[in-house]
Amino acid sequence: MANESKLPPALAIGIDIGGTKVAGGVVDSTGKVIHRARRDTPHRSTAPRVVEDMIVDVVTELVEVEPESVSAVGIGAAGFVAADRATVVFAPHLSWRHEPLRDALARRVDLPVFVDNDANAALWAEYRFGAGQGETHLVMVTLGTGIGGAALLDGRIQRGRFGIAGEFGHMQVMPGGHRCECGNRGCWEQYASGNALVREARSLVSAGSPLAADLTARVDGDIQHITGPMVTEAAREGDPTAAELLAEIGEWLGVGLASLANAFDPGAFIIGGGVSQAGDLLLGPARESFRKHLAGRGYRPEARILPASLGNDAGLVGAADLARFDVEQERVERDSE
Repeated sequence: MANESKLPPALAIGIDIGGTKVAGGVVDSTGKVIHRARRDTPHRSTAPRVVEDMIVDVVTELVEVEPESVSAVGIGAAGFVAADRATVVFAPHLSWRHEPLRDALARRVDLPVFVDNDANAALWAEYRFGAGQGETHLVMVTLGTGIGGAALLDGRIQRGRFGIAGEFGHMQVMPGGHRCECGNRGCWEQYASGNALVREARSLVSAGSPLAADLTARVDGDIQHITGPMVTEAAREGDPTAAELLAEIGEWLGVGLASLANAFDPGAFIIGGGVSQAGDLLLGPARESFRKHLAGRGYRPEARILPASLGNDAGLVGAADLARFDVEQERVERDSE
């Protein structure tokens, strides 16, 4: 099997599917997005056919720009993608349950279609073109509403036996802790995610804590207006309580990363997602906590903890690049028969 980093120069389309939008781009072999298209989900409808229509619409628009050069379409979906890279088993923000997405799109798009988890796609993009270049063993952790993740070992994405590897957010770090949407208690994402940051900030404001005076003033006492970006902004502007809340998220992040280091022994962790925009307010405490909780600390090499560098483009860039590789792999296999 050829190494995944040896890719042909053809263009590919990458699609990033979220709960409220479908974003796409034509991506060249250097990871540059040379054309873009986007559709917002009408009335927040997430029915399979609605999202499928949006994907087809975006792909059609992008193909018309480069009709002779696009070799494949890669889809990055937030959810469990089966090992066949064709079926979305479960998507928490979309109405997809065992959805045969690749086959549905293949009937409407005259190009090879490949589906992958969005975190796998983002990690691949960072490995090829971003913060992870030059490193063969990487783990990516994406901090948003929850926690997503992906692992790359010896230059290959690790999807697991059933395609659902990388759901790090549901590792249990606190038995009997906060209830998680997955049904269990004490999941990592209940302590080191955007939801956790907002929950703790709202709790302080609701309790009338004098420590939360700045946050309270920023939202005029209405806790529903407290968001992760708002807490980050307050911390950057010098609010010590907001900085403390981010540091606590960072400490929990370091706890989980130490466990992942024991499992995967990567050369680097790539931290992405919206919460990572806090930069060293988050990553500084995470690095300290990681060193504190790492097994064999002081006697083993330590993985670097790095911020992702490709931002919101990582998912579509990685999806396109993986699709380009898959097309080349199929060509090589046909030629060898």
